[in-house]
Amino acid sequence: MTLPLPQGLQITGTIEPGFERILTLPALELVAKLHRRFEARRQELLKARVERAKRLDAGERPDFLPETKAIREGDWTIAPIPPALHCRRVEITGPVERKMIINAFNSGADSYMTDFEDSNTPNWSNQIHGQINLYEAIRRTIKLEQGGKTYQLNDKIATLQVRPRGWHLDEKHVTVDGQRVSGGIFDFALFLFHNAKEQIARGAGPFFYLPKMESHLEARLWNDIFVAAQEEVGLPRGTIKATVLIETILAAFEMDEILYELREHSAGLNAGRWDYIFSCIKKFKVDKNFCLADRAKVTMTSPFMRAYALLLLKTCHKRNAPAMGGMSALIPIKNDPEKNAIAMQGIINDKKRDATDGYDGGWVAHPGLVEPAMKEFLAVLGDKPNQIDKQRPDVNVTAADLLNFQPETPITEAGLRMNINVGIHYLGAWLAGNGCVPIHNLMEDAATAEISRSQVWQWIRSPKGVLEDGRKVTAEMVKSFVTEELAKVKASGAAGKFDRAAEIFTVMSTQEAFAEFLTLPLYEEV
Repeated sequence: MTLPLPQGLQITGTIEPGFERILTLPALELVAKLHRRFEARRQELLKARVERAKRLDAGERPDFLPETKAIREGDWTIAPIPPALHCRRVEITGPVERKMIINAFNSGADSYMTDFEDSNTPNWSNQIHGQINLYEAIRRTIKLEQGGKTYQLNDKIATLQVRPRGWHLDEKHVTVDGQRVSGGIFDFALFLFHNAKEQIARGAGPFFYLPKMESHLEARLWNDIFVAAQEEVGLPRGTIKATVLIETILAAFEMDEILYELREHSAGLNAGRWDYIFSCIKKFKVDKNFCLADRAKVTMTSPFMRAYALLLLKTCHKRNAPAMGGMSALIPIKNDPEKNAIAMQGIINDKKRDATDGYDGGWVAHPGLVEPAMKEFLAVLGDKPNQIDKQRPDVNVTAADLLNFQPETPITEAGLRMNINVGIHYLGAWLAGNGCVPIHNLMEDAATAEISRSQVWQWIRSPKGVLEDGRKVTAEMVKSFVTEELAKVKASGAAGKFDRAAEIFTVMSTQEAFAEFLTLPLYEEV
């Protein structure tokens, strides 16, 4: 099938039946316009990330910006939030797959963040089918017949929020004037063009979640894109609302500034914990004094994570913005009541801490967790939709607190093997088209796989990368464990391209250069 395309725009992806509903000429014209106007700035910001990383490798330490002190100390708030975003006690997240979308909308959560990014393999088919699924869900025509069951939307459904891809990701199947378009602009523009007016007519939207930002200048770019897109589509300025995931250590030093840049369009901040841990490892990977313990030991009560969580909460509420707690990766364990009880207690403790601290809601990855998570927020909030009025003048977080990286021990053989096992298992599933995978009773996505991969890389190089039995973690040790863990993954009966995954994991964790994101080289293979 051939489609009418804007001048200078080319599509190399297969046009499957139904894709023409999304890849319409006017929608693609919006993609092309936003690309031509903003791509140079995206590239400049990506270049600035590389320069900053070099300075950090050379020993620079992040700090609060002196040039934006007036914003941090100023008396301002974000624009009022629409009623549909007042109550977000439990938000469920998941990829843009048809069954997941229906189940998430029906889960009983207040809000559903549908994900074109970390829990989704961004192959061409997934991205466009995802747009079709959301188009139908918003109009309540989505349906699925599977295994003798019919899946369709309940009368009462969660409020939709959409996460486009981060600034670092391209959409390789679409070029404008010979240049790949930004994956984020592509996802955002198609969704907005087709659905914004329909959502407004139905009373809720268009709402977004913005991932992976490292500075307020990156937030400014999104804000300018929102302004331009609203103008093009014919929406009043400020209609779009977006929550920013604070999932990089650098963004943690610019939370006020990020809210300020998006203040017309802001719906608050979210503590994206897994990517945040990965970001810390990535930014301090060559620092001889930096080394984190086994992934399972780095929790929200670790000093640097606690400081980050409390600073985010205080910053949001000071600016009348929602503060959203992050994801607990635990999921229900159906075949083992004892393990399931432990997992459920973990979820309860996590959400109880968030609610008691003052957070307005938190994330879950599975419909079975909505009820226990909701219970913890209701216990604190009662019938209030949120607790934005809970200010935290008692919280005073310094740069040193954000950089207090503990615990450093233990690093165990079991922890190292778990990183390798999860890395191979997840990468294999991702290459086969599934970006959200339950592994060892945890819901793994790209962020958790990034921790696994980056920890192994860093343990090999750090003088502190020593197992608790005294053995130094080495590339040879990792390679021998890869062989053994690959055999275990294959024996588990899971589906995926595991031989290739093991090759990629080995190269990325033992090569001299540190790959910025796991998904960048992987994307070229799907």
